[in-house]
This record gives sequence, C-alpha cells and structure tokens, in this order.
Amino acid sequence: MSTDDAKPANAQPSAAEPTEQLSDEEARARLGVTNAGLNRKKTIIGAIVAIVFLAIVFLRVIPQIGSYSEAIVYIQAMTGAAIAGLIIVTLFYLWVYGWPFVASTPGLHYKQGFIINQSAFAVSNGVPAGGALGLGLQYAQLTSYKTTPTVATASIGATGTWSVFVTLFLPVTGVVALSASGDEAGGYVKAAVIGVIALVVVVGLFALILKSEKNAIRIGKIADSVINWCIHLFKKDKSVDVSAQIMMLRTDIVDLVKRRWHVITIAQIAVSWSQFAILYAALVGVSGSAGTIPLLTAYGCWAVSQLGIMIPITPGGLGTVDAVLIGLLTTMGVDNGAATAADLVWRASSYIPQICIGLICIFYWRWDIRKHGDTKPTQAPATA
Repeated sequence: MSTDDAKPANAQPSAAEPTEQLSDEEARARLGVTNAGLNRKKTIIGAIVAIVFLAIVFLRVIPQIGSYSEAIVYIQAMTGAAIAGLIIVTLFYLWVYGWPFVASTPGLHYKQGFIINQSAFAVSNGVPAGGALGLGLQYAQLTSYKTTPTVATASIGATGTWSVFVTLFLPVTGVVALSASGDEAGGYVKAAVIGVIALVVVVGLFALILKSEKNAIRIGKIADSVINWCIHLFKKDKSVDVSAQIMMLRTDIVDLVKRRWHVITIAQIAVSWSQFAILYAALVGVSGSAGTIPLLTAYGCWAVSQLGIMIPITPGGLGTVDAVLIGLLTTMGVDNGAATAADLVWRASSYIPQICIGLICIFYWRWDIRKHGDTKPTQAPATA
C-alpha cells in the first residue's frame, strides 16, 4: 500500500472530526511542531545527562539489587521452547503496536498506523529529548496519508492523552494485583485503595471536561487557581494558563473521543499488556515454570515499575523502570540473577527490535513519499 492508497475520506468533515477546521500552520502551533528540528544544545545536554544517569543506574544501582554474572548464566540456560515463546509474544506486541493510530484516526489503514507508531517510537526513544520531534513526525506522516490537519491534531492529541492515562492506570492495577497476590502483599492494600480513588477522580474530571464546555471552563479555572498559587510560592512574577490548554485539548479531541474512546482505550491497553507478556515470557524462560512467581505477582511488579516512565530523564523510562522492576521482583522472591536476566531479556526483546523497525519505517515512508509524491490532504472549508 502506498500513500496514494489511503482513503481520502478524512479530507472532508466526518462524524468523528471536530467542526473547527484548522490550517496546517494552526495545527502545527497546537501541537508545538516546528520545522526547526532538534535544538542541538538541548539535545547534547540531554544526551549527556541521560548517559550519566544510565551509567549510574546500570553500573551502580542494579548491581546492588541484581546480578549481571548470574543473569548471564540464566540467559544461557534458556531452552529453545522458551526462546520460541519469547519470539511469538514479541511479534504479537509489535503487531498490536500498530493499532493505536488506526483506532484514533478514521479511515487510516493498519499499515499506515504501524508505520506512524513505530517511527515515532524510534525517534522518541532513540533520541534524547526526541518527544517533540516524534510529534512532528507523526503529524507529517498523518497528513501525508491524506489526513486533514484537524483530524491529525485530534488523533495525536487523543493518542497522547490516552497514553498518559494508561501510564497512570498501570501502577494502580499493579498495586491492586500485589495486594491480592498473597499474605506477603498485605501492605499494598492501602496503597491500592488510594490509587483506585485517585484514578477514578482523574478519569471523572476528564469525563466532565469532555461532557460540556461549561464544565471544562469551571475545572480550568480551579486548576489555574491551584497551580498558580503553588507557582507564586516560588516565583512571584510567573503564572500559567491551564484553562486555555484544557479548552484547546477539549476542542481538538472531544468529537473524536466521544465516538471512538472505546477502541482507543482497547488499543492502548493492549499495547501495554502485550509488553507485559514479553516480560512474563522472559521471566518464565530464564527461571523455568517451576521457579516463576505467580502471574498476578509478576504483573504487579511490572505494572508498578511503569511509574519510572514518569521520570523524564531517559526515553521510555530506560533505567528507572528497570531498577524498580528488578527490585520488586527480588522482593517478591525471584532470585537476583533471574530478575536481572528477565529484565535484560525483556528490554532487548521489546526495545531493540522496535528501534530497528522504526528506523526502517521512517526510511520506507520517505521512499514512498518520493515515489508517489507528498499527498497533502485537501483542506476542508472552515465552518462557522
């Protein structure tokens, strides 16, 4: 399928498209996308900080809670069946990873969604501070597939918002899983209750924002008051306009989310849970089925460790997630070497193939654009 094979349906307003039609310049401004590329100074500084941080985590922190030498022994002892199982779940994860943009973009084909998400992964996780560049790449690819700037903005906004929600959702489910996994996990019950309540509040507020503009304005004003009060404690002359950001996000995604929230949710959760499947396959593979902790406990450790993604030092929580994961696994009874081996195999299986596939997708997309021409969408007329 080439870029010319894309359905041009997105070039006109659809039931899932916001009524406000954005120009290319307006859409780029909404997303914070420019043609300037990466800031060289910030990229270099970010790379240095990330490398130093990773060195500390992998050379100092992990050796204190895990064992690289024992991990090598465990990995070398993996059977052919274990490796085959790992390959199968990894391929399933890579397949699932292509669905989020298909779910959030009406008319987008799977192949196109796969190229967009894998390309963005390679840029965002392979380049320090590459998140902004990843957004620009997503926008360029979506519009090259005859998606209007309005639909592209809504799709990127919804996908990004749901990704954040899932990142918050996973640790809560992880704590619940640990609290239900046995007598050793009784201390997690209180944290599980607090986490569930917090998640319900966040989702409830978001639902209210989408329900009506009046709710969005009211919640935005409250957020402005609280956040600016906190800022003024440290910087008297600075303030932020959270209300405007909330209204802009609502305008961009409200119509799309009202009609496709269920498929967007399924796609995002499927990506995360299929990644856990890789971790569990790695854990079973390195320690054997007889020496593996229960599925619920393993899921709890993995899900809670995803909190490390929220620490924006390294791409994708590299290092932070690993340290937390190994520490939790050993706490739950997994041997130090097996925990380290499972983490390394999980990272190698889910990270390296995606970086390589993402780079291939970028080169293929550029080749396809040159071959068939840059098929920018026909902008739908703005409505009153």
